[in-house]
Amino acid sequence: MKTTLVIMAAGLGSRYGGNKQTDGVGPNGEILMEYGVYDAVRAGFDKIVFIIKPDMLELMKRLCGDMASRLRTPEGQPVEVCYAFQDFSSVPAFYRIPEGRTKPFGTTHAVLCTREFVHEPFCVINADDYYGVDAYRTIYEELQRLPERGAATMVGYLLKNTVTRYGTVSRGVCHARDGYLTDIHETLKIRLHDDGTIGDEDSGVLLEPDTVVSMNFWGFMPSVFDEMERYFEDFLRRDAGENAKAECLLPNMVGKLLKEGRLSVSVLQSKDRWFGMTYHEDRARVAAELLELFQWSGTDLECRDKLGRIREELADVLSYCILMADVCGLDLDEIMNEKVTKNEAKYPVEKARGNAAKYTEL
Repeated sequence: MKTTLVIMAAGLGSRYGGNKQTDGVGPNGEILMEYGVYDAVRAGFDKIVFIIKPDMLELMKRLCGDMASRLRTPEGQPVEVCYAFQDFSSVPAFYRIPEGRTKPFGTTHAVLCTREFVHEPFCVINADDYYGVDAYRTIYEELQRLPERGAATMVGYLLKNTVTRYGTVSRGVCHARDGYLTDIHETLKIRLHDDGTIGDEDSGVLLEPDTVVSMNFWGFMPSVFDEMERYFEDFLRRDAGENAKAECLLPNMVGKLLKEGRLSVSVLQSKDRWFGMTYHEDRARVAAELLELFQWSGTDLECRDKLGRIREELADVLSYCILMADVCGLDLDEIMNEKVTKNEAKYPVEKARGNAAKYTEL
């Protein structure tokens, strides 16, 4: 069954201080979208739809779209790539755009803009988040089981693993029972305090660190577009008004459908780590996380077109190591053997074979 990955990449990244969707943070300058596309295709997705602003088309092709079109599914089939534009042309004619509004109308509006391209089960993600291949495999398998109407799915993450030291974040705070979502509310100003507690600044309420939250990793059937269209039009009529910053958000739409009994949502868990960039200060942490995850995972990276750069970097590193050892009077063979002995104790073969986890997590 054809299954689509929808990537929301039209956001302006105002809190980040730049276009975070196109900021290269991987060991070889990869952007987070590249990891998402590559992992999704490995998991079985065979179609990618990028949601972008119209003026981003050529940039997105160069940064990620062309790479995606060269990928092949595990069965060797080519990956279909499409581009959906999120702008005011998709807003119903009855609504007058407020003067001074420049941003689109949020994540529900974004996904609606893909309707002409998506006619199969689909997964929705943020462009600036890293979810991990296990998460894509988990949601791909669930999408194959969903009925055509009245059902959806999501991958949940623990709140404590999704906050940042550098400011507030927005998260869909979830309540679940027996593996199914019972309620979700988009909470716009969640802050990690200096004492380690996490609170909602708007209400002043402290939140449990192990609360499950949505990171906009949703799985839907194409029938959901009818519900989205109704919800978006109601939002424009009742809530948007002259507010130049009003947003129609996916978690709130899902929450409304849950309360009305028109949608059931299974809550999935992933073994992979989530990380993303809300503020520019998060960039260094994300780059370090990616380096740790992929420094020994050569088969996980597309390196064929980067071998020249890799050769030069390896030569620089080796030259520096040899010079440093000489200056410090160190024997390279001796210190390498010592390190191998230490690693053998930290990473027993029976636990570490085929596992990239740190020794503290084995």
